[in-house]
Amino acid sequence: MKPFTAKLLIAATALTAPLIHAQTAYPARPIHIVVPFTPGGSTDILARSIGLELTKAWGQPVIIDNIPGAGGSVGADKVAKALPDGYTLLMGHIGTLAVNPSLYPALPYDPVKSFAPVAWVARVPNVLVVNPQVKASSVKELVALAKAHPGQLNYGSGGNGSAANLATEYFKLQTGASIVHIPYRGTAPAVTDLMGGQIQVLFTGAPAVLGQIKNGQLRALAVSSPQRLAALPDLPTVAETGYKDFEADQWYGVVAPAGTPREIVAKLNAQINQSLGSPELKTRLTSEGAIATPTTPEAFGQLIAREIARWKPVIQSGRVKAD
Repeated sequence: MKPFTAKLLIAATALTAPLIHAQTAYPARPIHIVVPFTPGGSTDILARSIGLELTKAWGQPVIIDNIPGAGGSVGADKVAKALPDGYTLLMGHIGTLAVNPSLYPALPYDPVKSFAPVAWVARVPNVLVVNPQVKASSVKELVALAKAHPGQLNYGSGGNGSAANLATEYFKLQTGASIVHIPYRGTAPAVTDLMGGQIQVLFTGAPAVLGQIKNGQLRALAVSSPQRLAALPDLPTVAETGYKDFEADQWYGVVAPAGTPREIVAKLNAQINQSLGSPELKTRLTSEGAIATPTTPEAFGQLIAREIARWKPVIQSGRVKAD
């Protein structure tokens, strides 16, 4: 072998050796899951729950890195630019992976091209609730009331571009209802003002309003998911009330940097899917109002692409702007 050729071979081997090792021994060291929001929210809780299950299965620590900013874009961009070796992952959700491309004109990452889909973890249905003083006991009655008195009903959300904001704008687009947006800094103050009558409507994640529904402080009209909620079995879906194919759930899933070896993606997907079936994780998901969604990386990637296309006209129609 010629000296120059031998040097090239040695150099190539040196570059690929760590990647080959990562594929054969993965995981050989701690895994980092980036949560692009502050601690305590649903994204953070789900990431920690998945991390705990991975640690139990593989014996390697899973470290949660909270990197908030710009609606999750700062943390997501950090993962997009990380080494694609399976040791830096993102717990993404509908905002970071489907909404932000239409909400932020200069988004530093591409949800489709920058990531390798790993696992769809869960979805969290939104519940449409009203103040009990609102003269509407069904979706049809609420739509009729909003159309009869355009601009007189207000709906709250956790902020511009939040899941509640987009779910309600999608509802308005599908039904033709006229309801004015009042953004809050978080869901909790919006729920408080809804109970007090300062706003009349809220379309938000089930965990935030289940207690108030059950004690009569709020009236639930429908759920956004394709199926009814186990916690509220008598509550119809929006689709059942006459708006066919309506769906506006929040969802969460794990992605890795683009270029992550398929063997690593497959191993992560298999273990996460197995973990989603464990009694402990099922209990944690239920407490968050979440529904496990084990599937293939390909199916999760297809979901991301569909959701980007679906939410773009909603954002444009509602003139939704990022805070």
